[in-house]
Amino acid sequence: MKFAKETRPNVEDANHVGKVLAEALPWIRSITGETIVIKYGGAAMVDEQLRAQVMSDVVLLKIIGTNPIIVHGGGSAISTAMKQLNMPVKFLHGMRVTSDEAMEVVREVLIGKVNKDLVRDLNRHGNLAVGISGIDGGTIMAEQLSPDLGRVGEITSVNPNLINGIIADAYIPVIASVAMGQDGSYYNINADVAAGNVAAAVGAHKIIFLTDVDGVYKDFSDKSSLISRMSEDEAQQMVDSGLVDAGMIPKIQTCIAALKAGVPNVHIINGKKPHALLLELLTDAGAGTMFEHSEADSSTYDAHPLGKLASKLIENADDRQVQSQQKDSSD
Repeated sequence: MKFAKETRPNVEDANHVGKVLAEALPWIRSITGETIVIKYGGAAMVDEQLRAQVMSDVVLLKIIGTNPIIVHGGGSAISTAMKQLNMPVKFLHGMRVTSDEAMEVVREVLIGKVNKDLVRDLNRHGNLAVGISGIDGGTIMAEQLSPDLGRVGEITSVNPNLINGIIADAYIPVIASVAMGQDGSYYNINADVAAGNVAAAVGAHKIIFLTDVDGVYKDFSDKSSLISRMSEDEAQQMVDSGLVDAGMIPKIQTCIAALKAGVPNVHIINGKKPHALLLELLTDAGAGTMFEHSEADSSTYDAHPLGKLASKLIENADDRQVQSQQKDSSD
């Protein structure tokens, strides 16, 4: 026999949990059936506890009916492996100089270690994940970006067929950012760029960049100036004005590029914060910065099908909202 006081939280904690779950309902309904690309990297991937927590959150998103796709890099692990092999670690314009020898290390680390570790962490919750790279199924094709950078690639095309097949079989695709060239050579791809291209190719409804920052600040020195939502035009104005912190410019430019590719919503959140992914997607407060189109236009964007349940959830949604507003105004 066990007493409730021994096994349950106090009443205030229980009420808080209940409020959080109730608050999550409309947000869950809004993303059920949606395809969400998650670009994963930074400290949240290096720390094993954080990585396990993020993977648990991704599994929860899968369980509530979304189609998460993980695209990852692994810069820290690559640098560590190269140093262990006494290979020079060089960067040019923020990109890794990748010799033929370094490309072999990139492949081994991203595909053979980082990718499999993420798949393992997801599959601890059930056989849910399939690990691939851009090489598999000709998913990501690329050409050399610059001779000065060696085997760093610029994406020329994304074939979504393998990714869509994995989703159709109810698995979570985990994609290492390595691409194939038309000549059969391998290329190292910036994971942010790969995530944006994959999101556009599969018709993702959102792309989320898990970073080491909380989001975009109007004034980085003022932590109360975190921006929760901004338009594509506003983001471009911040970059052009020079007001944004220099370290954030590449991240914002990547978000703008994803919007221009057609992705409806782009988010930057801090992957080091516990459950930041769930807080951003399933609560009123959110946890980072969301970017959206300045003017809604989905006429040329081929979004991934929502599926039967999600389609039912949005049937007559506009009518229900109007009815709810009318009822509130009459009370």
